[in-house]
Amino acid sequence: MRIRQIVFAARDLEHWQRQLQALAALGHPYRDPGVADFGLSNAVFAFGQQFIEIVSPQQAGTTAGRQLDRRGDGGYMLIVQTDDFDANRSRLAQLGVRTVWSIELPDIRAMHLHPKDVGGAILSIDQPTPPGSWRWGGPGWPESLGARQAQRVVAATLHANDPAAMAARWAEVLGLAPARRDGTAWQVDLLDGWVRFVDAEGQHEGLSGFTLEVSDPAAWRRRAESLGLPATADGVRLMGTTLELRSVG
Repeated sequence: MRIRQIVFAARDLEHWQRQLQALAALGHPYRDPGVADFGLSNAVFAFGQQFIEIVSPQQAGTTAGRQLDRRGDGGYMLIVQTDDFDANRSRLAQLGVRTVWSIELPDIRAMHLHPKDVGGAILSIDQPTPPGSWRWGGPGWPESLGARQAQRVVAATLHANDPAAMAARWAEVLGLAPARRDGTAWQVDLLDGWVRFVDAEGQHEGLSGFTLEVSDPAAWRRRAESLGLPATADGVRLMGTTLELRSVG
C-alpha cells in the first residue's frame, strides 16, 4: 500500500488549478472526461510519480458538492495503490465495507470505499497494470524529470473526533499493521509513507493536510507569498489544507 494520488475538492477549479500550478511549478494538467459521470470536472497534475487532483462539482447533488457545503474547499480523497486487488476486495467484503464505485479495466482496477464504513474521507484502493502506469493521470503522462521526479507525497493527515478509533479502522480496512501512537496523533504506516489521525478539536472530520517532500521548500514559500497564500510554521495553506513541506532526502 502506497499513496499514489491525493484529491482536493474546490468550488473554483480554474483559480485553484492556476494557484497549484504556480505554487508547485507544475506542468499542464490532464482533464479527465470520465469524472463527468460523477457530475464533476477536474485537473490532474503529475507530481513526481504521484498525482495531485482537484475536482469541482458541475451539477447539484454530488458528493464533492455536499462536502464543500459542509467544510468548504479542502482535501477530498486519498487513492492508494495495491499489488493485490483481489485480496483487498475479499478482506473488505469480510469487514462489511461497502463500495460507492468500482471499475475493472485492462490497465487498472479501482474501488472507492464508502466513507461511512471507513471514516474521514473517501478512500480508493487501485491496482494499475503494469504497476508504474496510471490511467487517471491521462494518456501518455510523462514522469517528471530532475528535481520534479524526486518530489513526492509522503503522508496524509485527517481530523477525527476519535483519532485512535479512526486510525484503527483505516489499518483494518487497508490490511496493515495496527495503528501506533505518535505523540498526540495516531499513525498508520504505508510503504514509504503514512496516514496520521489527529483530534478534530471541534472542526469537521476529514483530510486536513498532506506532507510533501520537495527539492526546495524555501522556493515554495516564496511562491506562496507571491500568490497570497498563507504560510504556516512548516509549509503553506492551500484550499483550506495544510501542506507540510520537507526537503527531499
